[in-house]
Amino acid sequence: MTAVRRPAIVLFNLGGPDHPGAVRPFLQNLFSDPAILSVPALLRRPLAWMIARRRAPIASEIYARMGGASPLLPLTQQQAQALELRLRAIWPEARVFIAMRYWHPMSDETANEVRRFGPDHIVLLPLYPQFSVTTSGSSIAAWHRAASVARMNVPTQVICCYPLARGWITAQATLIAAALRSVPKGERPRVLFSAHGLPKRIIAGGDPYQWQVERTAAAVLDALAAGGEPGSPIDHSVCYQSRVGPLEWIGPSTEAEIERAAADGVVPVLVPIAFVSEHSETLVELDVEYRERAMALGIRTYIRVAAVGTAPEFIDGLATMVTAALTRDGSTAPDSGRRLCGRNLRLCPCAVIEETCPAEDKGVS
Repeated sequence: MTAVRRPAIVLFNLGGPDHPGAVRPFLQNLFSDPAILSVPALLRRPLAWMIARRRAPIASEIYARMGGASPLLPLTQQQAQALELRLRAIWPEARVFIAMRYWHPMSDETANEVRRFGPDHIVLLPLYPQFSVTTSGSSIAAWHRAASVARMNVPTQVICCYPLARGWITAQATLIAAALRSVPKGERPRVLFSAHGLPKRIIAGGDPYQWQVERTAAAVLDALAAGGEPGSPIDHSVCYQSRVGPLEWIGPSTEAEIERAAADGVVPVLVPIAFVSEHSETLVELDVEYRERAMALGIRTYIRVAAVGTAPEFIDGLATMVTAALTRDGSTAPDSGRRLCGRNLRLCPCAVIEETCPAEDKGVS
């Protein structure tokens, strides 16, 4: 690999409406994605229009609770600024860009901005620690299409996932430890690692998301135990939120685990284990809707751990991943540079790029 002087790092996230009038077109973009709505192309556009029209009033109420817009872009901008500052200690000309999947700035806009910047290397870094074809996979594919249209032929490394990255795990463990210390004396906590759900059929097709979420939770628990957190092993559960539609989704659901916590007389400590920024699923679903459900069930203490945001450990971890990516050959790999997922998880991006994502020394079969 040639020496890096002027790298561009592209952070990917979902995006969200930036004003009330953007809610419906945002939803239409979301459901127009074949990774989200897997129906024939001729049907997808009218079906997406119908779904967006039906869901827009509900979604508008959710965003109204956050002031009429998603906070995801400004929070991602803060992360980009923190990461750029960290990277410029190594590469003074480094620039960090943002590409949202379903609302502005989207990949085509960002690709043109990156082209004007004129980088000598590009690193694609999804702000989804665990890989799924519906999130990171869709964003990376959209970027490659946009980069092709923009006629960029620049060496590009992709960090497809980082479910076990040290900075990510340390940031989570630090926040959870502080939350556990706030549990009233005499009450027993149960950590609920809550992740966005997926339909079972996607997981059954070989998507590694659920496997990686569970690996993240296990690594956080190990970090808490290593830190001497009282109560280890910690009572916990991995659960999934945000179910929509008639399909069967992976479980257990976060709501069901809150109900179980109430029945067991424990304090639920909600941890957004797959989200690095606050948005509607944390600020409304976890903070408002599930809290109200918990109170109705008689739970007196309900604790929600913050997303990692710009926690120094997390930003340092991102910088470490970028540095490693820029010093290795190959195009696509997890933060470790080696495949994490088992062979049965055939939708892992490494499953089709074996030569650039070699197997781990152990744990892959």
